[in-house]
Amino acid sequence: MNVAVVTGAGSGIGRQVARALLGAGYRVALVGRRAETLRETAGGSGAALVVPADVGSAEAVADLFAEVRRTWGRVDLLFNNAGTFGPAGAADEISVEDWRRTVDTNLTGAFLCAREAVRLMKEQRPRGGRIINNGSISAHSPRPGSVAYTATKHAITGLTKSLSLDGRAYDIACGQIDIGNAATEMTAGIAEGARQADGRLAPEPTFDVEQVARAVLYMAGLPLEANVQFMTLAATKMPFIGRG
Repeated sequence: MNVAVVTGAGSGIGRQVARALLGAGYRVALVGRRAETLRETAGGSGAALVVPADVGSAEAVADLFAEVRRTWGRVDLLFNNAGTFGPAGAADEISVEDWRRTVDTNLTGAFLCAREAVRLMKEQRPRGGRIINNGSISAHSPRPGSVAYTATKHAITGLTKSLSLDGRAYDIACGQIDIGNAATEMTAGIAEGARQADGRLAPEPTFDVEQVARAVLYMAGLPLEANVQFMTLAATKMPFIGRG
């Protein structure tokens, strides 16, 4: 059975993807801040490993992958999903502390997990594996007042490209999924009213988060000789394509 690590697995997209991977026969390390929500995701599955960890801590991430190595000996898939919307406001309205917290979770956390995954994927036999980074529609186009979140998601695109390039020699594939308006706890307010480019608040359509899990399963199921470099999955009628 293949081994996967899913960060942010205690809710939303991470929970849905983790359960889909378990259903597809993966052994899955469930990573998040709260053990109780991770146990809810696991649902008693014997193929799940609950690992509470702060992905922004280099020591915690090293311990996470050491535990995965001890338990299963390898990692075939990392879904870098942990993230936060961070502070709302223009650049002059948010604190440096809130900026740094957002960067630590969304960007540094993804880097730290990728660093440990790459190290293990190079050493294990058979070597190689796949990393899927959860980007965002904001990796293409921002919402108003989202400077910290948007900057980190643009940076995730750079991380994806560099990991993809540097991983080639070691059979490590890296791709990115950019999601727009999947219905989760984090995006619940979007259906009620989201800030538009012209300042208006307007409700936006969403789509079932199960479709994200199906998309990630497809990306994960490819042989390492093939890779979905970038996938954009969005609600069909969300105001993303066009002028606003």
